[in-house]
Amino acid sequence: MKKILFFILISSYSLFADALPTSIKSSVKSTSNEVIQLSSNIPVGMSGIIIHNYGNGLSAITHTTISLGNGKASVESHTAILHKNIPSIQTAVTVGDDVIFGNFYNNALLIAPNQVAYKQITQKFHRTWIHPDAFALDFMKEGETKISMEALERFSKKNQVGLVLVVTAERLLIIDPISKKIIGSTALKSNPNSAKTPFYARFDQMSLSVFSLGENNKHYTPYFQSVAGLK
Repeated sequence: MKKILFFILISSYSLFADALPTSIKSSVKSTSNEVIQLSSNIPVGMSGIIIHNYGNGLSAITHTTISLGNGKASVESHTAILHKNIPSIQTAVTVGDDVIFGNFYNNALLIAPNQVAYKQITQKFHRTWIHPDAFALDFMKEGETKISMEALERFSKKNQVGLVLVVTAERLLIIDPISKKIIGSTALKSNPNSAKTPFYARFDQMSLSVFSLGENNKHYTPYFQSVAGLK
């Protein structure tokens, strides 16, 4: 079975050889009501950071931003480190500020149905892979009972994860966990019916009931499609 799945994954690589997005630099052309006009058009759903230059070699991240498409982006508060004794930066967004979308896209979490799928995808793409063990442990530590975009966002912020990839039966979903949007999707043949419950990880203590996945591994694809907002 593993040899068959290995062949299917290898044969489908040509369909998504360059599918993973990378960081894109832009700048602020104008601002209006928490929306900025960018110097370039950025794909919808990509998240990033706004950097203000104070002069004398001093610059700082002032806001988080999410692309709205058509050269526009929303302005969100930026909290890289959550601590009550660390003051937040109050600098307003100004014309000329640098914007970097996908600043953490090199760090990725892959949710796959089994070890074969996990190994083949992580070996194909050059990323810093955050192992799903870490997500599973954080999930249970937080007392969650259902995987959601909110849980992925929380974990990603804590661990500087820029992309979440989810393998389903026929697609590789590419999610920006900060915007909670699917920013890419490409054809991929896998066999989620041989899924490890509830997804591939390196330990056996993960209870199916804890993850509210259902009583059958055939629920893997519809479950994670629903997490991503797909039918």
